[in-house]
Amino acid sequence: MEIYLVRHTEPVTPKGICYGQADVDIKEPYLEIFQEIKAQLPTDAIVYSSPLLRCKKMAEFFTDNIIFDKRLMEMNFGNWELKAWNDIPLEEINPWMDNFVTVSVPNGESFKGLHQRVGEFYTELLQKNADKIILFCHDGAIRSILSHYHKTQLKDSFSLYTIKYGEVVKIIL
Repeated sequence: MEIYLVRHTEPVTPKGICYGQADVDIKEPYLEIFQEIKAQLPTDAIVYSSPLLRCKKMAEFFTDNIIFDKRLMEMNFGNWELKAWNDIPLEEINPWMDNFVTVSVPNGESFKGLHQRVGEFYTELLQKNADKIILFCHDGAIRSILSHYHKTQLKDSFSLYTIKYGEVVKIIL
């Protein structure tokens, strides 16, 4: 089984803004970038996507036959959604920065929470009888899948994996 993990292209949100499950759009022009991404992907794959616009747009460029799954959404940043990282009170952000794996964002989730929901999706995916699968998703979901695949600690996922906007990561099972 080949799984292609595709991170959405650059969002319209300014640098320094927290956007997890906020449904933000992607920067234009993006059609040329989409063409480059499409050239890296098989045409005979089952396609899944996060339902958030920044992934949905890419998936719909690729095919009309998409399975949208909320478990592929980015981390829920709760009260911090669309706030500048610098405007988040230190008493809220410091505990999370010290232990983002298990500390939940106020009215949001922890990285462990994201990892559990993405892991549930990934486990189901492995049971499918498919040769090729494409996932249009987010940085957090991709890091989570790579942590499952490589059996690495969540706390190490940001030092081990760098996933650029529009990057395609292929894993083979």
